[in-house]
Amino acid sequence: MITVQAPGKLYIAGEYAVVEPGYPAIVVALDQFVTVSIDKAYDHGTINSKQYEEIPVHWRRHGNQLIIDNRDNPFEYILSSIKYTERYALEKQHPLALFNLNVNSQLDAQDGKKYGLGSSAAITVATVKALSEFYHLHLSKEEVFKLASISHFKVQNNGSFGDIAASVYGGWIAYQSPDRQWLTQMLATKSLSEVIQLDWPELNIEQLEFPAKLNLLIGWSGSPASTPVLVDKIAVARASQQTNYLHFLQASKKCLQTMIAGFKSGSSQIIKEQITINRQLLHQLAHFSGVSIETSKLTRLCEIALKHGAAAKSSGAGGGDCGIAVIDASPEVEEALLQDWSQNDIRPLNFNVHSLD
Repeated sequence: MITVQAPGKLYIAGEYAVVEPGYPAIVVALDQFVTVSIDKAYDHGTINSKQYEEIPVHWRRHGNQLIIDNRDNPFEYILSSIKYTERYALEKQHPLALFNLNVNSQLDAQDGKKYGLGSSAAITVATVKALSEFYHLHLSKEEVFKLASISHFKVQNNGSFGDIAASVYGGWIAYQSPDRQWLTQMLATKSLSEVIQLDWPELNIEQLEFPAKLNLLIGWSGSPASTPVLVDKIAVARASQQTNYLHFLQASKKCLQTMIAGFKSGSSQIIKEQITINRQLLHQLAHFSGVSIETSKLTRLCEIALKHGAAAKSSGAGGGDCGIAVIDASPEVEEALLQDWSQNDIRPLNFNVHSLD
């Protein structure tokens, strides 16, 4: 039996802007994993997951039609990963086989609610990695990233692939998303293996070092949010509020470039300052788009962190899920902050950064 893991992620800064090619974000991999096991089957194959046996079906109306939205359905990402990894295997002259695939996830709460740790990306990466071993494809990290990104893209076409980068490379990452229009054109005109070997315009993945005296604290609001739906809503504002949106993009890029320089120089102060600025930029985006990014619970999380000397903001698309705090105070101050979160119905998540070899 082949067993592989892929870590979850949290966005630290650069959310929403990162969906545009060439605009940076910082993302980190966490030591919570999706595990995929695969073994050969002989009569029929199976796909199993304890966590996702009773997932809800999300739908909306388009006129009088009922439209199913499968972008939060983990099985859609598994099936897409199988489809494209097997297409790649066939292009490389590897015969296909039956298999049993089992998925186990640590990225959700015990009651099934999502923490917002990028479970769809981790599931995609773990499935691609498992099938790569099963079919002896010997993929590099870059090839796994690109194959997983294509698999994910075919289910959710408005993402940045930053969470996939975190799951593939681990640790702290400065990330810029590729040009998805270009990717669509290449997939329509070239073979899958050719697309994977091309240089993807605007894509950049760079490992960062987090200053040793800084600590990352994570708090969960208890309310799951749908990233694809929130990104859809921001896309509407992008079209109707072009001047405001362009200002947001430019300011986000400046903030992230400064923050990345802070990582490279080991400056805790610069990192904390830019996290605060990035929170303000997300407030501006929420204001002109009408999208609720920082919920009242996430605001409380940030206010408590600020009271204890930390820099804090929502993580990812917001609308619920997690918030982060970055702090360089004593362990006693950290503990007081975490206790304050707990007393305000914010659940501290005792997760650590996961770095790959």
